[in-house]
Amino acid sequence: MIDGVVSVKVDVSDELKNLYEVARRAKDSNNSENAHKYYDMILIKDPNSWEATFYVTYYQAMQCKIAEINSAACSISNCEESVLDLIKTYVAKEEQNNVLIEIYTKLMSISYMLFNAAKNHYESIDSQIQLDYLQEYIYNASASAEIMYTFGNLVISKFGDEYGNTAVLAWKDGIEIHKEYVKYLQDKDGNINIIEEYAGKIKKFDSTYERPQVQTSGCYIATAVYGSYDCPEVWTLRRFRDYTLAETWYGRLFIKAYYAISPTLVKHFGNSIWFKKLFASPINKLVKHLKNKGVECTPYKDKIFK
Repeated sequence: MIDGVVSVKVDVSDELKNLYEVARRAKDSNNSENAHKYYDMILIKDPNSWEATFYVTYYQAMQCKIAEINSAACSISNCEESVLDLIKTYVAKEEQNNVLIEIYTKLMSISYMLFNAAKNHYESIDSQIQLDYLQEYIYNASASAEIMYTFGNLVISKFGDEYGNTAVLAWKDGIEIHKEYVKYLQDKDGNINIIEEYAGKIKKFDSTYERPQVQTSGCYIATAVYGSYDCPEVWTLRRFRDYTLAETWYGRLFIKAYYAISPTLVKHFGNSIWFKKLFASPINKLVKHLKNKGVECTPYKDKIFK
């Protein structure tokens, strides 16, 4: 018999080696469920593992449903700092960039997956009720972009400019996602400024970079009246907006005021009969006038403005 506490160190190196082997095998075969399970087991035994810390969250997010997109994206963004801290502390310097590239690749994959799922879901909703789901789409889309913005920012804050090219890759993806939903936002100028800010960060490392153009508009009231953004009447109005109104300062002022007010009006009243009757007559007259003036009513892709 021995009095007191006896400290026993258990060697789990062989067990961990086996767990890493099966976890990586599941990862390589895109078996999200098994990869999540085995990385979770690794994390319990090795809490300083960047790999387990990252992939437990990653594979959990991969299995999210439509209603869980925002929380899944936020969980990914929230784990990034702790993962990079572990890499900086426990990964040999000569291996750090390879690890960061691996994480970037996975983040790029899941951010686009979440964004496209949110976008496809929103666009599949009947146009008559689509605006009721607009804010949900915006939350999901912005959370997807934030995954990439956050990673790029953290790479610079943790490692300085040493791995700037990896940060650039992430910022570029953030911009690519961000630009897709700016047209739905009330503060378009503010969001374009954010995109410009990241473009400036990118140019520090890639002087040839040109940020993509950003589409900033959508015909909210006309869409509510006609029931679709893609129909002959709205195609006519969109051409008028892009090639007549947008060519003058007072036309641009009108467009800016219209897109500041109309989304809120349509959100609250767009499905009501009185709203459609109120706007149908003047819009129909304008469409008829524009057609008589030669404005086409054929399928149209919006002009993109910087």
